[in-house]
Amino acid sequence: MKIAMSIRQHMMLLLLWVVGSATAMPLQPLADHPGKIRVPGVRGKVWYVPSTVSTIKWGYLPNQSDAPVLRVPSGATVVFDTLSHEGLLEDQGRDALKYFSSKGVPANRVLNDAIAITRSSLPHDFVKDGPHIITGPVAIDGAQPGDVLKVEILAVTPRVPYGIISNRHGKGALPGEMPEGPPPEADASAAQPEKYRNVSVFTPIRPLNQKNAKREWVGVLQNTRGDAVIFPTAPFMGVMGVAAATDEPVHSVPPGVYGGNMDVKDLGAGTTVYLPVFVEGANFYTGDPHMVQANGEVALTALEHSMRATFRFTLLKQGDARIPSASGSLQKPFGETKDYWIAIGLNPDLDEAMKDAVREALRFLTEKLGMDRAIAYAYLSAATDFNVSQVVDRTKGVHALIRKRDFSKVKKTALH
Repeated sequence: MKIAMSIRQHMMLLLLWVVGSATAMPLQPLADHPGKIRVPGVRGKVWYVPSTVSTIKWGYLPNQSDAPVLRVPSGATVVFDTLSHEGLLEDQGRDALKYFSSKGVPANRVLNDAIAITRSSLPHDFVKDGPHIITGPVAIDGAQPGDVLKVEILAVTPRVPYGIISNRHGKGALPGEMPEGPPPEADASAAQPEKYRNVSVFTPIRPLNQKNAKREWVGVLQNTRGDAVIFPTAPFMGVMGVAAATDEPVHSVPPGVYGGNMDVKDLGAGTTVYLPVFVEGANFYTGDPHMVQANGEVALTALEHSMRATFRFTLLKQGDARIPSASGSLQKPFGETKDYWIAIGLNPDLDEAMKDAVREALRFLTEKLGMDRAIAYAYLSAATDFNVSQVVDRTKGVHALIRKRDFSKVKKTALH
């Protein structure tokens, strides 16, 4: 007990220091409704989408039946204030102010939109529904099925100096083993969240150094002696996608050909994701913001962390040479960074997800970089890392990092 109290005291002191040093935080909502506004740090007026009861879906992704909350032209820059679900869920009491206050966060450092959503009558079934708070969708003028939406991730900025890493019974890479201890009680509810017996680890972040506080952050955990365990962060959006062509509810947990909960940690600020369009307007949405995630995401969640995310949308009409395929369209999401092309494989079976990623990498190498399939297969075996994106979202993910510099002398249609 003395050790536990010591750790709690250390974490409280750390949080007080972090809150005091992160003077720009919290990034509270900038407006109550979607529209064009001035956003601090962004030149001119840009489009903005807050997370409100009328602009989010809790646990489900937009489908073809959902009306967009905003419509923008191709080339538009759109800022989303997104919310982490952690600290808002029923096993944490569905009371953002109470939960974060219990961790030592002053009331004025809790996000107003988080408080409003947890105090609303918006229905959410902890057992049946997905956990994610999904913001959007935003329609892009002129988008039609068969087109491709190019989404440039311009910035992913933490809104608060703290997040949560959670492990829940029956989930994660070790269901039945972790979390340790007895299973949930049958009458567990938001009124008695402790009966879920899940484990949520409150995790402060702090600047790597004061001179560069806005750019580089580290997460801080502790061992049983109270020693700090410090790890680097790399913010990204776990959910980025477009509306599926169905009237049926689309659960927020498994990713699919429309994107969604892909959890590809390499798709942070400065990168691009290409999404096939399935409905008029494309209807882009985002959510599940992360401060950092390791490949695998084994406990169940990453360091979940509310973010202000900025995107630029470019509509690529079917047949546009900038689309990363020979057919002039896409069947599934594809990523790009400064150094890599990212082929994404998805399947409930991890072996099949691996095969899906290999096939997608082969397709790209043959269609866009002029390689014979046998030579491309050999190249992938020798020079391309295939990473397990996550194993906790029902549909598992594997992504291939195809190194751009290896093709510096190859004539190709550039992706811009």
